[in-house]
Amino acid sequence: MLVVGSDILQKAHKEGYGVGAFNFVNFEMLNAIFEAADEASSPLIIQASEGAIKYMGIDMVVGMAKIMSNRYSHIPVALHLDHGTTFESCQKAIEAGFTSVMIDASHHPFEENLELTAKVVEAAHKEGVSVEAELGRLMGIEDNISVDEKDAVLVNPKEAEIFVRESKVDYLAPAIGTSHGAFKFKGEPKLDFKRLQEVKRLTNIPLVLHGASAIPDYVRESFLNSGGDLKGSKGVPFEFLQESIKGGINKVNTDTDLRIAFMAEVRRVANEDKTQFDLRKFFTPGMQAIKKVVLERMHLLGSANKIS
Repeated sequence: MLVVGSDILQKAHKEGYGVGAFNFVNFEMLNAIFEAADEASSPLIIQASEGAIKYMGIDMVVGMAKIMSNRYSHIPVALHLDHGTTFESCQKAIEAGFTSVMIDASHHPFEENLELTAKVVEAAHKEGVSVEAELGRLMGIEDNISVDEKDAVLVNPKEAEIFVRESKVDYLAPAIGTSHGAFKFKGEPKLDFKRLQEVKRLTNIPLVLHGASAIPDYVRESFLNSGGDLKGSKGVPFEFLQESIKGGINKVNTDTDLRIAFMAEVRRVANEDKTQFDLRKFFTPGMQAIKKVVLERMHLLGSANKIS
């Protein structure tokens, strides 16, 4: 059943585990995600970006989410707008039936981010919808980055405290050193866990990790063996995800891993049988690959068996 995002994340916040927030762009991805949640007995956040909404249509996004949540009515599910860029985008999602929205104004100065976030929060809370915001800029941090450079890029814990108090946002994505996509780090991955812990202490709300794709070895190998090229990309190691949860992360965004796993199987089938044109022969292995990734992530984050 569709529930408000904060219902899921407040429980995770109080009990100290993470919930995967999985992006989807079609039925196949959504079906695999729900099958995994059912098998893991895990609460679930499904999310669509503005690009995904443009691709599918907002009515299709909400319609599929409602159908699947009714099919798996025992699973608490939140439908989240990922990286809404404007008040209008968030408002459309709220009106369409999303139960959680993100306003991403992190590229604006602090005061503008706060003002826009507070405006979205006021509108969303009137409709019983929860809100996520972001502070700092998502970009990988390296060994040779200076303290001043880190402070210019990563979240300021004191600002986070003020931001949460004044905006009344429900959950916050603090920049601690991750970045979006498959190509996160030039060298060894670095995340600022001390900064994360301080943000959690000062805000005491659910926190969100963006840019959290891990690109597990078996997913990378499947993609490369099928003829793909990841250009030496490195994801966030599993132990970093677990350490992030210990530091206060409760929502872990996952998108790239699902795409890579799906496309590896589609390409494999295409390579093995040049005469094949039955879409089901391509998509069924792709769905199974996504399901495997999602199941693994739910157990890793601690959300498995958390449906009461």
